[in-house]
Amino acid sequence: MENIDVMVLRAIAKWRSRGQRALLATVIRTWGSSPRPIGSIMALCETGAVVGSVSGGCIEDDLIDRYTKAYALTARNTNSEQVSGDAQIPSHQLPLGPPQSVKYGISADEAHRFGLPCGGTLELLLEFDPDANSLNDLISKLEQGQLIQRQVELETGEVVLTPCATPAELTVDAHYLVNTFGPEYRMLLIGAGQMAEYLATMAKFNGFAVCVCDPREEYTGAWAVPGVALSKEMPDDRVASFKPDRRSCVIALSHDPKLDDLALLEALNSDAFYVGAIGSRRNNTARKERLKVHFGVSEENILRLKGPIGLYIGSKTPAEIAVSIMAEVLAVKNDVPIAKEHEVMHAKNAKSTEYKS
Repeated sequence: MENIDVMVLRAIAKWRSRGQRALLATVIRTWGSSPRPIGSIMALCETGAVVGSVSGGCIEDDLIDRYTKAYALTARNTNSEQVSGDAQIPSHQLPLGPPQSVKYGISADEAHRFGLPCGGTLELLLEFDPDANSLNDLISKLEQGQLIQRQVELETGEVVLTPCATPAELTVDAHYLVNTFGPEYRMLLIGAGQMAEYLATMAKFNGFAVCVCDPREEYTGAWAVPGVALSKEMPDDRVASFKPDRRSCVIALSHDPKLDDLALLEALNSDAFYVGAIGSRRNNTARKERLKVHFGVSEENILRLKGPIGLYIGSKTPAEIAVSIMAEVLAVKNDVPIAKEHEVMHAKNAKSTEYKS
């Protein structure tokens, strides 16, 4: 499954290219608790089809109800052969022209009605019938791995796309909405064993593009996870060609130092937001020592190396361990601090002390 923003953009681009009417909703402000962060997007087609989300579901339902009824009323009015002079024109018409903003959850009753947390309020910007060519241009740039700033002029709805070097938070003022769209997050796994199958599957439905690298035929021959690129290169060569950036993570799962160490060495010299290796506390301590002594890895880079990887959840099976690893990757990606008691090393050391006492 690809990045949710790309899925939303693909859907609305397809609808608009077919000549269907559609709107693009963006969360531009929140107050208090909010189900979805600022910058979240949702696309709604005239048929009522929806991709993406801006809340837990209730606001989506309201938008669908409000605007698909408006689409239907507008269509009936447009397609009628003639409207008599005294005929009633529907009061609800599909909005046209420049974007409009709408707030949900201002009152306690509305917050309850729309399923918002207590005190939660959010504001959406609705763009009506965005240009298909501009949408397709944005998608094409994202597919090429570019980071793109999309600027919407609020008075006219005109869109300008600009490549940028670093991700940025959404900004909105009286004149412009500026939202940054980036290429997919990527995950490179070293080792094609059972753990990699579970982790690759979870990474896919979390929006990561996943590549698995393993030169060992006995492992790659049985690989069967659809939608995951498989490489038989030597891992350090694959890391180099993968070119990890700030939206990439590299995880060593092979348990073979000949494969893992050189891959980690290459990854630690990159901008990857997460670099980690599976293994026991003893194995990870020995690995860090090897990297420092034999490969001259700096103390700063050694501190970047996660291991033992995953959050401590008492996991034992490959599937549970993969869940704990994915949780840690997402926490780092989302800039969520991880408490010491949730780190595997700290938690297991604490348990060992308890047993000895």
